[in-house]
Amino acid sequence: MTFADEVKNAVTPRAALLVIGVLGLQLLFIASYVGALHKPKPTDVPFGLVAPQQVSAQLLTELKNLPGGPLDPRTVADAATAREQILDREIDGALIVNPTGTTDTVLVASGGGASLATALTKIITEVDRTQQRTVRTVDVAPASDQDFNGISSFYLVVGWCVGGYLCASILAISAGAKPANRQRAVIRTGVMALYSIVGGIGGAIIIGPVLGALPGSFWGLSGLGALTVFAVGMITLALQALTGIVGIGLAVLIVVIAGNPSAGGAYPLPMIPDFWRAIGPALPPGAGTWVARSIAYFKGNAVTGSLLVLSAWAVAGTAVTLLVAMRRKPEELTGERPPFGSNPA
Repeated sequence: MTFADEVKNAVTPRAALLVIGVLGLQLLFIASYVGALHKPKPTDVPFGLVAPQQVSAQLLTELKNLPGGPLDPRTVADAATAREQILDREIDGALIVNPTGTTDTVLVASGGGASLATALTKIITEVDRTQQRTVRTVDVAPASDQDFNGISSFYLVVGWCVGGYLCASILAISAGAKPANRQRAVIRTGVMALYSIVGGIGGAIIIGPVLGALPGSFWGLSGLGALTVFAVGMITLALQALTGIVGIGLAVLIVVIAGNPSAGGAYPLPMIPDFWRAIGPALPPGAGTWVARSIAYFKGNAVTGSLLVLSAWAVAGTAVTLLVAMRRKPEELTGERPPFGSNPA
């Protein structure tokens, strides 16, 4: 037997295609994480301005025209309204100009990301210095002193996402990747739901009572965890139902490669490039991180859109999983799937 024959026996066409796929995922992982996080800088950050009428227009123009466009400023009626808009997550910070003195106030919210709060303070300090004014910083939604840089919520959600796709992967391949008939699909969905509830509560226990890393409603975080795990798990089962073992790689592509760097974890969304800023809120890690931070630091405000995103993933994954199982032909249910890349006919 020649060496070429040995290679053919050792590496099947299916294995070769899967290895090429893994290489693609590896390169995409590097490109996505480095592309999103290698040079964080604030861009078009929603920012409020409270200033006397005689200087408001000029200062607003100055903030709009800062080099690099770090701010997207808008006037706000008063300091109380600015605080409210920050807690409602409509803006990320605000400048309160002192009409009777030379010390202004910049409002930030480190609970939404310490790196962004620091960047906003630095920008406004430089702006005021050019006017011979000084700035004091007020953190209206401070991160817990046990939550370094405000990223515990991100790691909590990442853990839930990892649990979701690993559990779904095990359910899909542990019995030799047998295609799901209606009964198997329902059972796997039920197991996924039970696992999600336990995983959500477990994560909330660790992040709250055990470590004290994240404040906020225990049951709110538990519910978020259950929804996040179930959404990721069901979309993984759906992709596996459609494409076999390749579906697990597709789930990694969506959740890990695209989702994690765009989630606004280490650097909030206004600090990452446009592409990742655009896709982040539509993917489970980004939606989950936003809700976790809102529960912990923003009184549960502005969570509806992100909860709808997670729910949409959960519903779509469940529907596809069950529909594919119901439409599967009887001969497909007797054993393992045909080899990847082969013709079933």
